[in-house]
Amino acid sequence: MGWYIGIDGGGTKTAFCLGRDDKKPLYCLRRSGCSYQEIGAERVVELITEGVNSLLTEAGITADDCNGCCIGLPCYGENKKMDVSIEAKLVKALAPIPVYIVNDGVVGWAGSLECGEGVHLVAGTGSMAFGKGVDDTIIRTGGWCEFFGDEGSCYWVGRKVMSLFSKQADGRAPKSALYDIIKADYNLTEDFEIIDIIINDIAPHREKVAAFQMYAQKAAEAGDTSAADLYTKAAEELAQIVMGIVNQLRWSSNEVTVSYFGGLFKAGDLILTPLKEKLSKYGCRLVPPKQGATEGALLLAVNKFSK
Repeated sequence: MGWYIGIDGGGTKTAFCLGRDDKKPLYCLRRSGCSYQEIGAERVVELITEGVNSLLTEAGITADDCNGCCIGLPCYGENKKMDVSIEAKLVKALAPIPVYIVNDGVVGWAGSLECGEGVHLVAGTGSMAFGKGVDDTIIRTGGWCEFFGDEGSCYWVGRKVMSLFSKQADGRAPKSALYDIIKADYNLTEDFEIIDIIINDIAPHREKVAAFQMYAQKAAEAGDTSAADLYTKAAEELAQIVMGIVNQLRWSSNEVTVSYFGGLFKAGDLILTPLKEKLSKYGCRLVPPKQGATEGALLLAVNKFSK
């Protein structure tokens, strides 16, 4: 049996795994994020090459022992010129290992649904969905970037939290636990002090805006209904992203399986309960992911390159 490499790239981390034909990871490691929008194409290639070499060294094998490698890259498929450039660089850097590159959402789908029919919903810093119908057609919805898309994501909820705080500070909305938690956490003497903090320390960083979502979770868990409502609204947006796929593909059953992954779901029932309710009205069943994205990348590598 040969060896296969699966790589799940993201904005904050890159996960590597090495396995054999049984599709089970035997060696794993992590590195920092590999979004070319954040670190540039050259650094992406360097990071992935170093990670692969470290993985091979740990397993005591060489590149000649590998049948293939599947890499899930953030933003892949959104810029044809950049796709071609990065692919050429990775193929050269990882030779003689055959390389298969897909969007990072695809490896998430491959793991969560084990390459089966259904929709995989991602709600982390951003939001998107990938789905495969009965005829094996795969399409994507969402992921249009935070400036005018990524509805229902942690970034989207984080901005809603900021807006709700400002309304409560003004008296445009009743003050709740969310207001008290944020004011105490930032030790605000005046409410307007939050403007400088957000503009200079938080807004320039996508991950910090997304992390602001946690204030909604803390407040909702303290009984704040206005904060909990933000998750209901996020569920509505995420359900629409799923339905964009459901309405375009053909399915073998009247009930479409929908899996999920991402930081927003760490809020548990705050997001899962309203999302299940929204999706059930459209004939969809929400289920936990079967495997993670790294395992999905390994699964795709074996499926693509097994001899």
